[in-house]
Amino acid sequence: MESYYTLTAFLFGAVVGSFLNVVIYRLPLGISIVTPRSRCPSCGGAITALQNIPILSYLLLRGRCAKCGAAISLRYPFVEALTGALWAGAFIRFGPGWQLGAAILLLTGLVAVTFIDLDHRIIPDSLSLGGIPTGFALSFLTGLGWKASLYGIALGGGSLWAVAEGYRLITKREGMGFGDVKLLAALGAFLGWEAVLFIILIGSVVGALVGLVAAWAARGGRYMEIPFGPFLSFAAALYVFVGPQLMKWYMGLG
Repeated sequence: MESYYTLTAFLFGAVVGSFLNVVIYRLPLGISIVTPRSRCPSCGGAITALQNIPILSYLLLRGRCAKCGAAISLRYPFVEALTGALWAGAFIRFGPGWQLGAAILLLTGLVAVTFIDLDHRIIPDSLSLGGIPTGFALSFLTGLGWKASLYGIALGGGSLWAVAEGYRLITKREGMGFGDVKLLAALGAFLGWEAVLFIILIGSVVGALVGLVAAWAARGGRYMEIPFGPFLSFAAALYVFVGPQLMKWYMGLG
């Protein structure tokens, strides 16, 4: 029975992931995410309901538009599968309840944040600032508690703002957008102040490693603009699933 519910969570997540593809494309451009219906970016042909089944339609169409034959980006089924996997993982982790609802809401938002930031180097306020009151409100229901949420907002927004301002003053250039500051405040609202410390550490380490690899691949180690939002999102998702356990393990090493 548990496997049935896990599969159901995956399928619902994949459906939401299909909608996320619309959000990722349209939200930064200021286009309505509701209308018009999805269309092929190459020929403009409307995508029918049967051609819009998450993951399955991509496989049946062999990755090409049914009307013009243009290639469909592999990102579309990837986002659908990723969102489905996150929903299924959250169900396994938390089971039914408010914690599950908060987790899938946060994880879904992080998928959108990641790909929008990769594409446009921005994090829309509707996702970051909107997450602050949402996470705070949910703290009364998930067991996190409003104090931990409030401290998380303050620590998340304040710490990253200080880092961003310090970098700007020292280097005379922007190294971190304030979208990242607002995102970390939202993550603190959902997960609490302890999670903020974990997210900053893991996000910074992973981001630095990826930056070094990217600089090496570009040959020369020159300055490169790499969005930080995806690394914060990765660290936050990691915390949702195993963060508290990793922190207990680390503290036990001391």
